[in-house]
Amino acid sequence: MDLPAKPSLIVVAGPTGSGKSTLALRLCEEFSGEIVNCDSLQLYRGFHVGTAKTPEPERRGVPHHLLDVLDPADGYSAGEYARIARGIIHEISSRRRLPVVVGGTGFYLRALLDGLPSLP
Repeated sequence: MDLPAKPSLIVVAGPTGSGKSTLALRLCEEFSGEIVNCDSLQLYRGFHVGTAKTPEPERRGVPHHLLDVLDPADGYSAGEYARIARGIIHEISSRRRLPVVVGGTGFYLRALLDGLPSLP
């Protein structure tokens, strides 16, 4: 698999069950990457059914970030996600590893990549 010279970030996006995690794991293994979750439901502990969250034994030793970090009663916003995910992406990159953002929550992805509009 060939990629453009030294990408700074790869995004694997699409609907649940489309094979995003399998592709992302392969990319991480091939290019020294780490997964950054971009699925709003996978942020929550205990939300396994219906989210296709990759079980720990199937993660093949690839570090996963922003999985199971919130309790079900916790509120969270796309802005909070973007701020925290950017910090994680920067930290991964600073270790000369490739951040691979994976998920199906388009609003969170847009917040991460483009930012959110200013609101009154």
